[in-house]
Amino acid sequence: MSSKRNKRQQEEFSISFLDVICCGFGAIVLLLMIAKTVEPIVLEEAEQDLDGQVQELQEQLAEIRGETSVLNRDLNAKKEQLDIETKRIAKLKGELETLQAVYAKKTESDSEEGKLKGELTIALQTMTDEMKRLLGENYQRKNNVIGGIPVDSEYILFIIDTSGSMFNYGWDRMIQEMVNTLNLYPNVKGIQVMNDMGDYMFSNYRNKWIPDTPGRRQAVLDRLRSWNPFSNSSPVEGIQKAVRTFHDPNKKISIYVLGDEFTGKSIRNVMMAVDRVNATRGENERMVRIHAIGFPIQFSRPLHLQTTGLRFAALMRELTYRNGGTFVGLNDFR
Repeated sequence: MSSKRNKRQQEEFSISFLDVICCGFGAIVLLLMIAKTVEPIVLEEAEQDLDGQVQELQEQLAEIRGETSVLNRDLNAKKEQLDIETKRIAKLKGELETLQAVYAKKTESDSEEGKLKGELTIALQTMTDEMKRLLGENYQRKNNVIGGIPVDSEYILFIIDTSGSMFNYGWDRMIQEMVNTLNLYPNVKGIQVMNDMGDYMFSNYRNKWIPDTPGRRQAVLDRLRSWNPFSNSSPVEGIQKAVRTFHDPNKKISIYVLGDEFTGKSIRNVMMAVDRVNATRGENERMVRIHAIGFPIQFSRPLHLQTTGLRFAALMRELTYRNGGTFVGLNDFR
């Protein structure tokens, strides 16, 4: 009886064990089937995520490259601006050194300064004590001439030779003569400055007069120290342009030509050209008065190289005579 019971228990145990084994195996098979079904979806999602990350990284790379290009352009612009400012600083340093040299030269000799002031005082006096005694207290000057130069004009225009010979050898003396000439006209209605080619010193005052104020006069003198446009060593172009542009029958205008040589082909042609533009207006009076100051720079050279200086003197002597002005030839340009 007990042996049958034991045998039945063993069979039940064997069957239960087999059921457990089968269930476990079935569960493993089921897991494998589920895993194989889900795996492609997971891989596909992973591939999509990687594609998105790659695209995002590519977009970021393109954005970085664009920002780099902009930064490079800005850097190049800054470098160009720095180069411009560096050149400007160098130019300003050069102008400062020039001004310091001019100032040092002007302060070398107090006696020369005193002599200059004395000459200006003599030039500006209207009537000496001797003239008062001889002519009377109520005598009035009729021609307004100082040192042989009529100073009755309301507008004055300077035409300056900016060639290498003038700029390198006669520039300090030329500036001194500019100061002397301006002092002859304490108050005028307008001033203008051109070079012998007809180029304006101040482009913003092209074809119009510069107002006469102490500040404007000083600005002209300051600019003059470093003003050096191209010149062909011939005042003809500047004279013609000045007369055509500024002559006015209702204005008293004087032109001052400052130079050292004439390289043009014909003095006679210059006379005829100026006669055509600067017509007379009663009693042989010209519409514009022309004066000239000659600097003897060419006469420091050998005789066979002085021709252009001689031609300038001949031209200015005749031109000023025919146009109501005066030619002053200096004997020293230093």
